[in-house]
Amino acid sequence: MTFSEHDGQPNASGNCATEHPWLECYPDNLPTTLSPRHGDMLAMFQSAVAESSDQEAIRYFDASLSYLELDILSNAFATWLAEVGVQRGARIGIVLQNVPHMIIAIVAAWKLGAIPVPGNPMYTSSELTRMFADYAPGALICHREHLATVGRALDDAGLGSVPVAHVSANDWQSQNDLRVLPPLPTEEVPSDRPDMFGICVERRGQRPLVDAAKGEDIGLILYTSGTTGVPKGAVISHASLAFNSSNSALWMGIDPGSRILGLAPLFHITGFVLHMGMAFATGCSLALHYRFEPAAVLDVIRVYRPTFTIGAITVFNALMNAKDVDREDFSSFKNVFSGGAPIAPALRDAVRERLGVTLQPVYGMTESAAPTHIAPIGVDVPVDPDTGALAVGLPISSTEAMIAGPDGKPLSPGNAGEIWMRGPQIMQGYWNKPTESAETLKDGWLRSGDIGVMDQRGWFYVVDRQKDMINASGFKIWPREVEDVLVAHPAVKEAAVIGVPDDYRGETVRAYISLKHAAVIEESVLIQHCREQLAAYKVPRSIIILDELPKTPTGKIQRAALREVARK
Repeated sequence: MTFSEHDGQPNASGNCATEHPWLECYPDNLPTTLSPRHGDMLAMFQSAVAESSDQEAIRYFDASLSYLELDILSNAFATWLAEVGVQRGARIGIVLQNVPHMIIAIVAAWKLGAIPVPGNPMYTSSELTRMFADYAPGALICHREHLATVGRALDDAGLGSVPVAHVSANDWQSQNDLRVLPPLPTEEVPSDRPDMFGICVERRGQRPLVDAAKGEDIGLILYTSGTTGVPKGAVISHASLAFNSSNSALWMGIDPGSRILGLAPLFHITGFVLHMGMAFATGCSLALHYRFEPAAVLDVIRVYRPTFTIGAITVFNALMNAKDVDREDFSSFKNVFSGGAPIAPALRDAVRERLGVTLQPVYGMTESAAPTHIAPIGVDVPVDPDTGALAVGLPISSTEAMIAGPDGKPLSPGNAGEIWMRGPQIMQGYWNKPTESAETLKDGWLRSGDIGVMDQRGWFYVVDRQKDMINASGFKIWPREVEDVLVAHPAVKEAAVIGVPDDYRGETVRAYISLKHAAVIEESVLIQHCREQLAAYKVPRSIIILDELPKTPTGKIQRAALREVARK
């Protein structure tokens, strides 16, 4: 077991049945409170090494690394980090896709008491410059083909002397799948930019002088747009990461025999905690495949036969619409979850019909170290009769949540307000941003910036983001409600709704959609479809068809990008 349970304990603030109605919905196997077996992520990893040393830790195409091998490799790389000056508390920039080097570098950092700071390798030099200038890395790891971009960003941030190691995504494996992997490198690189794989080979068997962090020390800084759109580094403790890795493994049915398919990037909180963290918590296997590409992922599924995954709804939409997908491909899965954005009930049903798996919703944020809410396995997930939203889950063990009004006080069930969460997984604050930290954290509560509703039984529903609300002639319109109606049409693959300026109404509704393969439809037909299911003021005044909607690397549709297009 990876945790100790204390079932049936009310929260110290009062009676759990009345103040925490969700506890009555817990299945018998889920405790009301939970204390992880390990108080920090390195202790959790080392336990997995001790108990599952010969078990597969990482599958990477046709390569397999055991927990013992991962321990040896991270020791070797930690000795290099220490040699170039990394000390306890230093920040280690890791700008990588889903490759084994990512996990090796994270564990190596922890062994020195240093702090991993994952970054998106799709960021431009200017975006990386802002991050580097904020957290000042003591060392950095990036892909070989990104050395110039990263070097320019370090120079612009005044950090040109920072040691950099580079990575080839073709290391360990031999498939060299050009659908996702870059071509084999041929060009020379500067001698002061060593190869991480070579470092690990040359230093194999060496061990660092461990100065490991403790539970309340920082285990991760992860940059997020938060609720204001300004990039901020969420500071998350080892204890918070260990708690949510263990808690999530329990709620999501992960055990030592599980095989996790890594759909989410490890530089995102979902991948960090709900892929890597849960694997460490249970000593199970995690399959990485560099980045998401539907056809390549289907090949991984057919060979690896995963039992669990979690990804954004757009990922499952893409897999569902892959040309040669078959229900048999997904027959090995025991549990499949989706988070990052609300799931339209019609899309959940379509995935179940096409792939044969039922998506269980999850809700959380970078600032909450991934989930605060999960829909328990085997429990029917309700739909809110007023908004048509599918519930995002129940607050998980040792976690509280409420719907707060403008005054920060809880609203009664059925009333819409901001979702606030409190528990051991909540971040310490934002790196170097005390004002923003104070605005987001209130007496231990994390303000989500999401508008939601809690029903009488304690199920939570996300209506939409506060900043995405459309105000048309004084009427509030939540884009998600209109999007759910659009994706219910058999021709529509994906939908995104934004508000655009209107001289008469102030704002009016515009929809952007992509269509399923070979589908053809007129704008007027879709507008009529919306009129049949929505109040007149919610119906889009225009619908624009795109080949693909803009998305983040984690699969979230970018409404902000569409608003920018609309302004031009």
